[in-house]
Amino acid sequence: MAAHTENETGKLQGLITRARVVLWDFDGPICSLFSGHSAAKVASELVEWLEGRGLRGVVTDGERSTLDPHVVLRAVDARHPGSDLVAELEERLTNEELRAASSAMPTAYADPLIRTWTAVGSRLAITTNNSPRVVRKYLAGRGLVSCFAPHIYGRTQELHHLKPHPHCLNRALNAMGAAPRDALMIGDTPSDYLAARSAGVPFLGYARNEYKAKLLSDAGAESIVESLWPVLVALRA
Repeated sequence: MAAHTENETGKLQGLITRARVVLWDFDGPICSLFSGHSAAKVASELVEWLEGRGLRGVVTDGERSTLDPHVVLRAVDARHPGSDLVAELEERLTNEELRAASSAMPTAYADPLIRTWTAVGSRLAITTNNSPRVVRKYLAGRGLVSCFAPHIYGRTQELHHLKPHPHCLNRALNAMGAAPRDALMIGDTPSDYLAARSAGVPFLGYARNEYKAKLLSDAGAESIVESLWPVLVALRA
């Protein structure tokens, strides 16, 4: 649902005007992390690594079929919480994400939007399920670290704090001394929306296609854009 009607444009302008702090998800709104390094391949290799350690079945066929490395990580953590196995698996995923960051594709208009939001005095933070090491590597390559640092909040060893848990959003708000109502979360998944709702933060969904838009809408998100261009236009206005 593109923000092209007068009503949608007005809602978008309202979200932007009220936001003193902008919390960004990373993979999706800022870049396509696995555009040159297949997430499905990473997920399969993580499962193969587990099976090579004699842990066949620790990830169900349904979980494996998602081809999502985060699903694999969550599944193992659910069955072996706090274990060395989970810590090693998380580090393996982080290393794959670091490789992916080198070929990540920037989301259209994300860079100028980030720079413009910074220039007008808003404070920005990253709230993501990816490793903060990966975020810093990508942002450094784009010359954007100063727009966010030190407010980069990503995956920790406490995997039960991954979104949709609002932990990373609350960390950002607390560190920045911001009230939830004065913030805006930009995300592209239902878990982003649910985390924002739990934290009491207004939400703007970024959906690069109709499928992503439907997932966000079905989860309850009301403000969704197909491109960051109308957000940049509204901010410049």
